[in-house]
Amino acid sequence: MMTRVKIFTCFMLILTGVLSAGLSAAQEDVKKEVRCTVCGMFVAKYPAWVTKIVHKEGPERYFDGVKDMMVYFFNPENYGAQPGNPVMEIWLKDYYSLKLIDAKKAFFVTGSDVYGPMGHEFIPFSSKEAAVSFSKDHHGKNILTFDKINKAHVESMRSGHRMK
Repeated sequence: MMTRVKIFTCFMLILTGVLSAGLSAAQEDVKKEVRCTVCGMFVAKYPAWVTKIVHKEGPERYFDGVKDMMVYFFNPENYGAQPGNPVMEIWLKDYYSLKLIDAKKAFFVTGSDVYGPMGHEFIPFSSKEAAVSFSKDHHGKNILTFDKINKAHVESMRSGHRMK
């Protein structure tokens, strides 16, 4: 017959395993030496903000936030991508759940009081409802879909936040 201590210990071990599995599923495994393709910061230091672009050929490109990812997206050749090597996938994390989502299906809040590792940031959500709620709570100015983000949006957010 199990004592209460043994039952409690078993329960805690199971709970720890479930929580650990959930956390690892929500986080992109990025080696600690991987740097943002645009600014050079170590992306593993900011796991909630990690984004990734996958080309048809060549290495995956990692970024410390959506803003730097969009800088790359609009000018990949400026950051070492081979001309004619199309982008196949773009992944980022939903701000609330931290689950990886397809960037082309996401909703982005701009102008909020929440900042990323490099200052002003496009805050990503998997649903419009979550983006609207966040925007109300954090004074967001706009909600954009991926296809509505342009170079001018990106450059306006980069002002004063570039690493040399």
